[in-house]
Amino acid sequence: MSLESYYIAAELEDVLTAANARLRTLSQGRFELRHTEHGVRRANATAGLEIEVLDEYTGTARPANQLSGGQQFLASLALALGLAEVVTSRAGGIELNTLFVDEGFGSLSTEYLEIAMATLDSLKQGGRTVGVISHVTSMQEQIAAQLRVVAEPGGPSKIVQDAPLDGVHPRRTGPRRVDHGSEGIAKMEEVGSDA
Repeated sequence: MSLESYYIAAELEDVLTAANARLRTLSQGRFELRHTEHGVRRANATAGLEIEVLDEYTGTARPANQLSGGQQFLASLALALGLAEVVTSRAGGIELNTLFVDEGFGSLSTEYLEIAMATLDSLKQGGRTVGVISHVTSMQEQIAAQLRVVAEPGGPSKIVQDAPLDGVHPRRTGPRRVDHGSEGIAKMEEVGSDA
């Protein structure tokens, strides 16, 4: 294992400790992430950086890639939150107060979806801004402030704001058209009027 991998492995331990605090809640105590020494003798950049999952139901550990889609999503969410906590604690007072979660919710059972939503809501209550990108209808029903991207036939998509974002009312509440110009720069313009 290279010196760089050794240092990253030490940091990984801290990330896993923070992630496991979240994963215990998300998985209702079922899963724990562990750093494993498997592959330490391999001569590549990831040697010694593998993660396995202890399943409390079976009492056995297995590679993370053997989790179901929903279980992988919960583990990934826990890792992202754990990494954010470790980075924040080491950033000299700089806080990471915004988190975007892109999809994966469709792979969750109803029970795990409720747990994931409660976890994200607790982050919001703790002062963080959480953005969720999802097509899951039951999630959309639980989120009051939404920006929706609506495809228009033969033209650019438009962004529609369904509710005020954290009490900040937009200047205009009408839908906005997004035009991805020839240079790839997105431009928004008002569509219609508010009258």
